[in-house]
Amino acid sequence: MHSMPARTFRVAIAGASSLRGKDLSELIAERSFPTSDLRLIDDDVASGTLTEAGGEPAFIQAIAEDSFEGVDFAFFAGRPEFAIRHWEQAARAGATVVDLSGAFVDLAESQPWIPSLDGVLPPPVEIKTGKLFFSPPAATLVACTLAAALAPLNPSRLSIVFLQPVSERGPAGIEELESQTVNLLRFQPISQTVYDAQVAFNLLARFGAESREQLGGARAAISRGVSRFLTSRGLGSAAIPAVQLVQAPVFYSYAFTAHAECGAAVDAAALEKALSAAGVSVETGATSPTNVSVAGESRIHVARVEADPSVAHSWWLWGAADNVRLAAANALRIAEKLIAS
Repeated sequence: MHSMPARTFRVAIAGASSLRGKDLSELIAERSFPTSDLRLIDDDVASGTLTEAGGEPAFIQAIAEDSFEGVDFAFFAGRPEFAIRHWEQAARAGATVVDLSGAFVDLAESQPWIPSLDGVLPPPVEIKTGKLFFSPPAATLVACTLAAALAPLNPSRLSIVFLQPVSERGPAGIEELESQTVNLLRFQPISQTVYDAQVAFNLLARFGAESREQLGGARAAISRGVSRFLTSRGLGSAAIPAVQLVQAPVFYSYAFTAHAECGAAVDAAALEKALSAAGVSVETGATSPTNVSVAGESRIHVARVEADPSVAHSWWLWGAADNVRLAAANALRIAEKLIAS
């Protein structure tokens, strides 16, 4: 934060054992968020786990009736089911709820918010009275940012293909990719508990039939979140991008490619300027961002825009974003904006 406010705030991270919960705890310390009390909360399975908060050892507590008493901000960073069960408990206790779980993409009373786009789009209405804010997941953040950035250039079409990391399925997804990789190299049978498919050394357009989650459902959730956010900020259906999702054999960070068709007056410089204005880091050197290079970054990174050699007035973007850090940073920015307002 730019300046420390006069007061401090009590914060709860519900779902603290999740990847997003851990990153959020780290960001609170890194950004000097003014907290006087940081509570790490999760379900009974994770309770008692030793972790770190503000550079100090801390234990995750099991959720209880008084977990949110006196809390100013309650971040829900774990599983959607956990957020659905407990967010009203936090709201009744007087906390402002910021959800990172994706549970409330379709809930009318939740306000989707991407603070980094407030400079290019009208900010959300009634932010001072809102009690439930939806902080979109990383792919939705990227798609909304690209669409909002390019909207003033009136592209006739914007399409985005995301290469999804296994960390979107949490530690279980990471462990399965690691196990599959080791076993395949040893010519041994592989576990398919999470994906019901081989994800190691492979690209997937869909998971196996026994997978609890499906790529089609994840893709639909991204599209709904993008549509809801953009329309809530006054952009019409023409600005909503087409989205495709592919499972990649990588642990962290989305990589993505986007194709934009624009008018003859739009050039690469105009596109890159629009992206920079929306908070995107445009890398001007010879290298391109990768899922490895953006690890730990709170911003979206793209390479220099390239013209399509066969389709006139169309452009390709290549980029990457840390899926865990980007989502956590957006949620914390919501709280910072509310404090500043």
